[in-house]
Amino acid sequence: MTDKLDNICIALAGLFQASGLVEQIAKTGYVPSDAYRCSIESLFAMDPPDTRSVYGHSLANLTFGLEILQETLEPGNQRHKDALRYSLGILHLQRKLSARKDMMGVLGTRLKQAARQAEHFSTTHENVVGNLADLYKETISTFRFRIQVTGDHDYLQQARIANQVRALLLAGIRSATLWRQIGGSRWQLLFKRRKMAATVDRLLREAKANLP
Repeated sequence: MTDKLDNICIALAGLFQASGLVEQIAKTGYVPSDAYRCSIESLFAMDPPDTRSVYGHSLANLTFGLEILQETLEPGNQRHKDALRYSLGILHLQRKLSARKDMMGVLGTRLKQAARQAEHFSTTHENVVGNLADLYKETISTFRFRIQVTGDHDYLQQARIANQVRALLLAGIRSATLWRQIGGSRWQLLFKRRKMAATVDRLLREAKANLP
């Protein structure tokens, strides 16, 4: 069960990393490059051998997400309430997506195209990110429920930042899908909160130990 809980917490950290980056860029116009690259590249992990490989094999890439998840699991901690709201919204959208096999097929095909595009540019090149943002608009944004991102209006009006936000929300969908595939569920957040918090603490220590 320990390995399973590790994997569940890693995928959840991937979700909170994407959500936390949305929260940060919407408010400050800035995202840490390593965490941002990890989240975007998770979209191109099509057939991963294990959970860690989705995030570049090293937990150091998930330090940002593990820190946010750690704080969110603390009773009464409201520091990242927007990231939590985005994460819950992403989980809701992912559940709707799972019932749409046609849309999942489109996502799979288009993500493979984006991966090939990234080979010619880079994974975080504005052309690649713009492509991912368009994919989000053409698929996930068609659901009636939409995530309302709050922050600095001047930043959110910029096309580059709007594209980054949508690409990160798509990365959040990817982590939410992984989380459900390996046995993640909301009841764990309610009834295994302390055990999950202890697991996240341990994973975060490992992540920080592996930082360059």
